[in-house]
Amino acid sequence: MSTIRFGISHLPPETGNDAEFLDSLVEQGHRGLELPFTQGFPWKEKRCRSFGELAAERDVRLSVHAPYFAGLTIQDEDKGKQSLGALEHTMKIGRWLGAPVIVAHLGSNYGEDAELTMERIRSRLDHVAPKVESLGVGMGLETAGNAHSFGTIGDIAQLAAEFSFVRPVIDWAHVHAMTGGGLTTRDAFKSVLSFIQESFPGWMIQPLQVQFSDNEFGPAGEIRHIPYGEGSLRVGPLVEAVEELAMSMVLISEARDLKSHGLIWEEVQTHIGSADNSAERMIASAPIDFPSPVRAIQDGKHFAPSDLDRPIRLSNIDKIFFPDDGYTKGDLIQYYSSVAPVLLPHLAGRPISMSRYPDGIIGSSFYEKRAPGHQPEWMRTVSVVSDSQGGVVDFLLADSGEALMWFANMGCVEVHPFHSRVEDPEMPSYAVFDFDPAEDSTWDQVVVAAQLLEVALGQLGLTGYPKLSGSKGLHVYVPLEPRHDYARVRRFVGEVGEYLAAANPDDITMEWDKPKRRGKVFIDHNRNASGQTVASVYSVRPLPGAPVSAPLTWDELGSFSNGDVTIANLWDRLQRFGDLFAPVVEGGQTLDAAEEALGIG
Repeated sequence: MSTIRFGISHLPPETGNDAEFLDSLVEQGHRGLELPFTQGFPWKEKRCRSFGELAAERDVRLSVHAPYFAGLTIQDEDKGKQSLGALEHTMKIGRWLGAPVIVAHLGSNYGEDAELTMERIRSRLDHVAPKVESLGVGMGLETAGNAHSFGTIGDIAQLAAEFSFVRPVIDWAHVHAMTGGGLTTRDAFKSVLSFIQESFPGWMIQPLQVQFSDNEFGPAGEIRHIPYGEGSLRVGPLVEAVEELAMSMVLISEARDLKSHGLIWEEVQTHIGSADNSAERMIASAPIDFPSPVRAIQDGKHFAPSDLDRPIRLSNIDKIFFPDDGYTKGDLIQYYSSVAPVLLPHLAGRPISMSRYPDGIIGSSFYEKRAPGHQPEWMRTVSVVSDSQGGVVDFLLADSGEALMWFANMGCVEVHPFHSRVEDPEMPSYAVFDFDPAEDSTWDQVVVAAQLLEVALGQLGLTGYPKLSGSKGLHVYVPLEPRHDYARVRRFVGEVGEYLAAANPDDITMEWDKPKRRGKVFIDHNRNASGQTVASVYSVRPLPGAPVSAPLTWDELGSFSNGDVTIANLWDRLQRFGDLFAPVVEGGQTLDAAEEALGIG
């Protein structure tokens, strides 16, 4: 199922009523609006916030086009810094507006070597990253439209892989011009869209932000925009390709006249619903806009997904797993397939304990550590010495999207990875602070405890990353180089926990006696032990609503609680922030200086 949200590039009248302007868009069926701040910044923060609230009330998705001078390739360093400042300010405007993405041209290529230009862009993005990466606004880089401009889809994909806030924006008129008028059929559009799907993770392009207009072009690319219908670019074949690939798209008409906006919108509507995929069905049943939806062909009682690198057979995909919500096993499988690009790096090389619910979350459940033996031949296992299992146990690894789908097909709602990787089994790659609210305690107490930890870690020269557990509590991970054994990490967490409890005894406790924890938040430092696990980041939890263990920024800590992020709405957060837990994978910290400061070295 595709989703196309159509909108236009247009500024409301300065003397008009913003609510009336937005209402007129909605009446025409428009659900998107690009504010073309291409010459400068005419709006202040107050109007941006007001306009953003009005747009959100009407489900109009906003984007902002940055000034044309706000590029990333300018050779002169002083002018480059000014340009970068304008780009940063555009992203702040995007935040005030509640816009998930801003749009910017990369700039001229100056006829120089492409790699030299890329290095300059990387340097500029490195400089601005600390200021914008937590804004929740994507920096949408627009495809180049002529031979003198920089920015192919491949260039943007390279930058998006390195910078969590970079997003692609496809200007179809530009692509049409650069291919010499090649976008005239559904298959031509489908070829480009398939390349985009291969080049970017699904969550990053769900929805894909695109621009559309008719244009005149020559040997060097685009010359100018022209009224729709006078050139050779048509939106109908694009809609057909999007439908066939079941993609989601925000399609902004950048035509220069209102009549062309209307003609493009009319043609979009006539081609929606054109795809015929009757031989296949989606494995998901919920009306959730999952990235990279999986289709399958029924084979007796089983289903064979299409277009996978490894064969897998699914069963009972219509079985209800979350009764209150109607979510099925197929929805769970689709979730793990869609979230794979961000989840897999956190599971790489880590033995997996399965928390299985074969009949859904209200049925019986059990943990399964040992590989069952009937897993697909291509699934990898690793032998681990397990005292609790009485010897060596073959654990499964999750190293592909198909592996995650198989786990979910087994009713594995939760994914529990080891804290250490197979190459260093006794050396965890992070420390976990598990804030567990005891009976009669409140979420506010959890927040206060975690905020106190943030301060303590800063004083110790360490950085932590919070995530909702998805159930009751909160986890804070401190990424580490795998050079400290479990006992050492556990001692560190315990020592810091004791300091936190001493600093705020009304809210925090390290008591093992459960009755003594009542009304407080318990810090369970024993989670940092060999064989102990917690639900992974992005793991689903077996509770109504299908909540997800989702990462937060420290600034968001008091604004979210468990249950707020689910398999249905995680995707907007990924679009806005990328993987907030990516630094946990990178590691890079040690405990030496912190232990010395604590007197436990």
